[in-house]
Amino acid sequence: MKDLFVISLGGSLVVPNEIDVKFLKNFKKIIEKEIKRNKKFIIIVGGGKTARNYQRAAKSLTKVSNEDLDWLGIHATRINAHLLLTIFRKYAHYRIIKNPKEKVVFKEKILIAAGWKPGFSTDYDAVLLAKTYGSDTIINLTNVDYVYDKDPDKYKDARPFKEITWNEYLKLIDKNWTPGMSAPFDPIASRLAQKFKFKVIILNGKKLKHLQNYLENKIFNGTLVY
Repeated sequence: MKDLFVISLGGSLVVPNEIDVKFLKNFKKIIEKEIKRNKKFIIIVGGGKTARNYQRAAKSLTKVSNEDLDWLGIHATRINAHLLLTIFRKYAHYRIIKNPKEKVVFKEKILIAAGWKPGFSTDYDAVLLAKTYGSDTIINLTNVDYVYDKDPDKYKDARPFKEITWNEYLKLIDKNWTPGMSAPFDPIASRLAQKFKFKVIILNGKKLKHLQNYLENKIFNGTLVY
């Protein structure tokens, strides 16, 4: 669907430590502007610091399974999703989508989604949502400007990519996904996107002008993975 955009919104943008009200205000402004241009959005949000706090607490208190760590993260995504639903209440479908394979007929401009089940991140869910609702591109809002050939926080000579193939991208990240893992787009989601021949646009959500530029078909900073 040409004017339907699937956004995988990194939870660390919403809750880096405390809830980032300024970010949410600016994000809302951009989405509202594009809604007035007849665009529609499916927004799925991650768990952010809330998820990591709960996961860290659990690990410090007991020997915890990956499944339980996942569920803690999933519930964190759901409270973040409810915050987004509240913010976009005027434009959004009344129900938060938890199963990305379930197609909901919605007339509203926004569909809010949250984590699904253990073993899958919200990136993976975003790919399934794109498949379910007929979009071949996912916008991934994260906290880096580009995909790099190595960690830019550790290496000053890290090289950014404007475009990169799925095969090249998958060589740069860990093969396995674990709850709370940090990667621009997780490996399981990436392999599924590759299978479906989807594109992912990786943008820095801390610099929302690049999201706006992308939505307006202007030059933006970010990485196209295809």
